[in-house]
Amino acid sequence: MGRNSALPAGHERFRVSPRQMPDDSGCGLLHVDMDAFFAAVELRTRPELAAKPVIVAGSGPRSVVTSANYPAREYGVRAAMPASVARRLCPHAVFIPPTPGLYGEVSRGVMAIFRELTPLVEPMSLDEAFLDVSGALRRLKATPVELAELIRRRVHADHGITCSVGVAGVKFIAKLASGMAKPDGVVVVPVADTLAFLHPLPISALWGVGKRTEESLRRMGLTTVAEVAAAPLPRLRRAVGNAAAEHLHALANGRDERGVVVDNPDKSISAEHTFDTDQSDRQLLERELLRLSERVAASLRAKKVRGRTVSIKVRFADFRTITRARTLASATDVARVIHSTAVALLTEAISGAEIRLLGVRAGGLTGADTPEQLSFERAEPRWRDAEVAADVARSKFGSAAIRPASLLAPGPAEPRRHGPT
Repeated sequence: MGRNSALPAGHERFRVSPRQMPDDSGCGLLHVDMDAFFAAVELRTRPELAAKPVIVAGSGPRSVVTSANYPAREYGVRAAMPASVARRLCPHAVFIPPTPGLYGEVSRGVMAIFRELTPLVEPMSLDEAFLDVSGALRRLKATPVELAELIRRRVHADHGITCSVGVAGVKFIAKLASGMAKPDGVVVVPVADTLAFLHPLPISALWGVGKRTEESLRRMGLTTVAEVAAAPLPRLRRAVGNAAAEHLHALANGRDERGVVVDNPDKSISAEHTFDTDQSDRQLLERELLRLSERVAASLRAKKVRGRTVSIKVRFADFRTITRARTLASATDVARVIHSTAVALLTEAISGAEIRLLGVRAGGLTGADTPEQLSFERAEPRWRDAEVAADVARSKFGSAAIRPASLLAPGPAEPRRHGPT
């Protein structure tokens, strides 16, 4: 599970380990937080620096720290700190300039992993998100802890970074738990133990307690969450105001009515896969593109949209990543069209290099009722009709009921599938 130095005394029992498995029933909310995200992304291609203090920061005189890995944090270096201060605290650290665009790309890939498990994803920043998995547990035949562990494995396998996961019954507790799970761990707060987990913590653990609010609470003699929970509301209102008092009193008693808020309309639909071993076999790569194209097309049809642009993502063995895109004559939701375009893009993009990850994306989405552009130059079968019929069969008999012939007999190097079965 990795180090869990963030766990306060007495909270060790909430950590998930082979010897310790807290009760996760009713814990449908997950908070996933990448570990030292920007630094971790940069270190993927510089593994020789992993044990050294590494700081991601600009080179200007007023630059600030974007991220610091855990060895650098041991010297007191923190994000948003002036880079000049970080240099004084840790003069032997390795400073790396930020790579524009790289972190957003990795973030999109991580969020895509989350959305494969549940549509209820609320990104809070590039490197953290809340997930409501309560409705997905039966469909995936998994427990919240199993999904948390699956997320950690997928993020590491697909993107070469680690994350920490908090599992709880409410958002606020899940957020606290993920912080205590760092780095690279899982902390579960059983619903029945919510107050036992929460009440020994200092008042600064409560959302909304900044420096001024903390001073006001301390003047009342309140230093722990338990003391805030027991304080009379009228007294709290006089100290911090009506709204803050209601908010803090509810949180201190383990109440948080906020659900996961999804406000992320699809701009594209994608699927990707990381191979267990790097691959260069052209037949296998094209077969994987077909599998991914089938998934993308099925999602397009399920959402009643079509894509005008097809793109592929290729991540090589050294984590170098490229994308290639092509705009179609008309929008499509047909796997055969997406696959043929993806294969053509792959041909243009590589020449025998070993590949770690392949992805297929359909962008430029339009409604499925958008008229198709007619073509008089070809008279091919109505592939869409066949694929829609396959959708119906799969919905009745399972996802393996109908598959393209080339996917029925995988070769010996066929990649392992990610996700629950």
